[in-house]
Amino acid sequence: MVSVRKRGKVYEYRFEVATVDGARKWISKSGYPSKSEAFKEGAKAYNDFYYNGTKVQLRENMSYADFLDYWIDNYASFNLHYSTTISYINIIKNHVKPRIGFYKLCQLDTRLLQEFINKIYVEYAFSKNYMASILKVIKGSLKYACYTLNYINTNPAEHVHAPRIDKIDSDPAHIFTQEEIEKILDRFKGTHSIYYSFLTAYYTGMRVSEVYGLTWDCVDFANKTLTINKNIIKKNQYGLPKRKNITKGHSVGVWYYGECKNPQSRRTISIGDTLVNALKEYKKEQEENRKFYGDSYLCYYEKKVLNEITKKEEIKLVEAKAELEVALPEAKLVFVKENGQFLGTDSPKYAFKVIHYELGINSRFHDFRDTHATRLIENGADIKAVSKRLGHSTIQTTYNIYVRVTNKMEVDTVDKFEEYGNTLNIPKTVDMPYQET
Repeated sequence: MVSVRKRGKVYEYRFEVATVDGARKWISKSGYPSKSEAFKEGAKAYNDFYYNGTKVQLRENMSYADFLDYWIDNYASFNLHYSTTISYINIIKNHVKPRIGFYKLCQLDTRLLQEFINKIYVEYAFSKNYMASILKVIKGSLKYACYTLNYINTNPAEHVHAPRIDKIDSDPAHIFTQEEIEKILDRFKGTHSIYYSFLTAYYTGMRVSEVYGLTWDCVDFANKTLTINKNIIKKNQYGLPKRKNITKGHSVGVWYYGECKNPQSRRTISIGDTLVNALKEYKKEQEENRKFYGDSYLCYYEKKVLNEITKKEEIKLVEAKAELEVALPEAKLVFVKENGQFLGTDSPKYAFKVIHYELGINSRFHDFRDTHATRLIENGADIKAVSKRLGHSTIQTTYNIYVRVTNKMEVDTVDKFEEYGNTLNIPKTVDMPYQET
């Protein structure tokens, strides 16, 4: 219970908490001008302590905008991939804060949140996936506020749902034909960093961040394998975007080694002679380029740094010309330009504009992965082996996302049943003239 006593000219409240090492402990605060005010504030502090298990500041005046910042810093940055965190920050900045960020956290209710989701969809007609991302921000942040922190008594987002989207999203996947692959490779045969990265993606089904995260120590020519043990990500060198205002036009991106998407994504896969021989040629050419450019050749070095949020060690890529002596291990990156410059996953962006507008093939880098998986499945490869090769967490992911039904698969399915059906003793029909009744 809360007790109040006078301390000089002011009043103090206090209440007893759990004993420590057998000694009684109290929480108290003084400085109130009247006994009633001290008791009122003491009752609030006692209730807050009783229901939350610890003494915290009252959350009555916290805005949803401020809480979202707290959620990004203390949950998303520790538990979500960097790219996911960045996408959530953009959703919060562009949609959530301007519309409902000014409400107090305790004011949010299901009706308000449902109306917010509905209005967003009506005004922008976002895709089903993007609407799901907005909903994840709302549900995830308020679930954290309710069940993890006990800032609010109930989760108002629990029964909020995305509007029914009657429009069927077109499948963004494009399964390349053999002719399209040949056309693409022929177009970029003079730009070797692009040509060989495309060839690698097509023959392995690797993700774009995995392809450009390859270093030469991951390529085993003798055993004909590639080891995927990291990916490449670009980070804001000043931290998360919301923290700093950067002068327009000033580059803030720095390349880092990133963790693989899931434990199964760390894998070693077999590659055939076509890719092995191609990478051998490319490595030899890269070594010749390094000699040709000499001191002006760009090198990249692995610098260990601490993540500003998680305080975990990570590796940042530092650029320097070959003429400089750098006391760091060199990153032997596979896909670099002739002068050694590394552009990471930015490398294929212009190339795909050429593929789209010049070659007339509306596609994306990930379609190499889709094509690789689909061609393997339609030619009878074991689904478990394909799933392991792609680095999926479950076989179901391979079925649901990457294995596309092609015309060949549909025809093969019909042919197989037709073959089975022909084993039945079905009498042949006799052609009869059609008569109306």
